[in-house]
Amino acid sequence: MLVLGIETCTPSSSVCLANENGLLAGAALGRGNAHGEFVVPAIDFCLRQARLPMDAVAGIAVSLGPGLFTGMRVGIATAQMLGHARRLPVVGLNSLDLLAFPVRHARRMVCSVLDAKRGELFWAFYRSAPGGVQRVTEFRVGPPPKLAGEIEAVRDDVLCIGDGALAQRALVESTGAEVGSSSMAYPTAQSLVELALPRFIREETQRPEDLRPIYIRKADARINWQNRGALHGGRSAAPARGA
Repeated sequence: MLVLGIETCTPSSSVCLANENGLLAGAALGRGNAHGEFVVPAIDFCLRQARLPMDAVAGIAVSLGPGLFTGMRVGIATAQMLGHARRLPVVGLNSLDLLAFPVRHARRMVCSVLDAKRGELFWAFYRSAPGGVQRVTEFRVGPPPKLAGEIEAVRDDVLCIGDGALAQRALVESTGAEVGSSSMAYPTAQSLVELALPRFIREETQRPEDLRPIYIRKADARINWQNRGALHGGRSAAPARGA
């Protein structure tokens, strides 16, 4: 089964084509915010490299976040558009699970940490489990000292991975945890497809219109609007629909 994977929740976006036998083609964008300019050409590139038509794709997997607001919207909108146009099933997965998946064989607690901007982090803790990893906490968002406190409360050794852990290396290491290398900084489309494939095979899929981003906190655009209202002396209010 050929699946198209779209991961655009972080500054390092990626797209790939893969099946049960592994990766057929992939494309990645380094650090940046040009998600909208990258995704469609990257899909076309992967199809050309694999020498396959879009008709060969049997499903679409997409990362739902948490992560960058614009990136999440670009990836989900692209998956919805292709899913509707091609009448394809979709599977949406979260970016913190994807980040933890490549280190599923670690013999210690894993903490996926992504930079949430505005001085905050997104994170969740995982343990190794048959076939992958098992999330053992809810998704968290908060300042770095809050993460440090949670790491210190864990009795086991902890491996922290992700760009958020790298950005806060000194603080994380002061808790006794290890910080993974830069190769573990971001979730990838390849991990996305590998995790999504069993769901496609079991037909545990979604309709494109049911895909929803995982924000954890309010979107930046809405927060900025509320702040603007407060600055003008009024009560914060969301813009009218369509504004």
